[in-house]
Amino acid sequence: MCTTRTTPLATTAILAATAAFANPYAPYEGQTIVVSWPALSHFQKAETLVEEFMEETGIDVEIDALQYLSLRDRQLLEMSKREGEYDVVSWVVMWKGEYASKGLLTPLSQFFARPQLVDPDYDIDDIADAYLQNGGVVGGDKGYLPGVSGALYGIPFGAETSILAYRTDIFEEQGVEVPQTYDALRQVMQDLDAAGVPAMTSRGSTGHQVTAAWLMHLAPLGGKIFDDQWNPVINSPEAVEAAEVLREVVQTGPTGIPTFGFGEAAAAFLQGEAAMHLDTLKIAAMSRDPDLSQIDGNVGYALHPEGSRCGAETGGFALGIPANAPNPEAAFLFIQYMTDKAGDQRMVELGGDPIRMSTLEANTEGFDEYPVVLEQLPCADPDWRPLIPEWNELNIDVLGQALTEVITTDGPIQPIMDAANEKARAIMEREGYYVWQSAD
Repeated sequence: MCTTRTTPLATTAILAATAAFANPYAPYEGQTIVVSWPALSHFQKAETLVEEFMEETGIDVEIDALQYLSLRDRQLLEMSKREGEYDVVSWVVMWKGEYASKGLLTPLSQFFARPQLVDPDYDIDDIADAYLQNGGVVGGDKGYLPGVSGALYGIPFGAETSILAYRTDIFEEQGVEVPQTYDALRQVMQDLDAAGVPAMTSRGSTGHQVTAAWLMHLAPLGGKIFDDQWNPVINSPEAVEAAEVLREVVQTGPTGIPTFGFGEAAAAFLQGEAAMHLDTLKIAAMSRDPDLSQIDGNVGYALHPEGSRCGAETGGFALGIPANAPNPEAAFLFIQYMTDKAGDQRMVELGGDPIRMSTLEANTEGFDEYPVVLEQLPCADPDWRPLIPEWNELNIDVLGQALTEVITTDGPIQPIMDAANEKARAIMEREGYYVWQSAD
């Protein structure tokens, strides 16, 4: 073995160099980053973790928290400038394709390629794959899924999948079993309704809320929005069946579903006005909150029922860096801190929703829904909805109108979905999705 002697002067130099690099945050101390994210519960709870980041790193953070419906317009405005204000933006998964296609985001690969920035224990493979695909990847299959041409633009934060929450006391009193299939779910809804019990709450207000409610049923029943050639298939037998289920939910559920957004639908369950809630896992934390819930202690959790396949929701938010961010390196360090293993565990302690499999596994004894979420995530569908720039129009102006007609009338569903399908195809033709087909 060869040894090298070190002079006192050399030792001093090495110690000084070691000290300089011992704190990876030191080069960015004193910088101020501006973070744009929604004024929602998970992010409000994250403010404590932000304070801890500032104390530990010396990097200052300013939060611009906006109402969800105002967030996209504000972010687009800032990210379209030559020099933007935001260093970090949090987008809902439907916006990632639009942001990336307009060149407004920085690929994260350039930061992960720099060892002085990357915590070697970060372990990105530990993040739930469905969340990472759904919230952060752009440019692969279909333009918004993984593939050899895909790139990572964001890390999930406030991500979600769907589970079934149900009233254990009502199910016991009525002698009904927890439904594992859609046939069983539809029967339970009818049985509860016959017993005078509002069966299941749901979103239902016109626009993106009623579309989200329909999508909850479309995926497990085997439906899609488009086929592999971008032809809309929202009038398929599977899509019509999903609309039939949604109509049954309204007919057997609490009064007012056609006016419900997520908040109202959740409140109906939390205030004891419905026996079931089939939507985001966020209902579990809400059920434990004494300021929101009157049913804590009487809630059970189960997998999203299956139809022809399993197909739970994917959604929520991700964190990324604008292409015009003033402080991109400090922004990356912030995102890494908020989503590493310690940060993810801290979010659990603060009442937020974890994104890592190891965090879910480590906390199964303290949270009744975590074992269900762990089992559900392999069935969470990253292609639950098409994350294309045109989705906003399809979601609100086409499906959101047609599905309102479905749940507020008793007429045949097939003609309603046929008309919506024609409108969807016209939008896709207008946007050039069939140019290459016509060139053949």
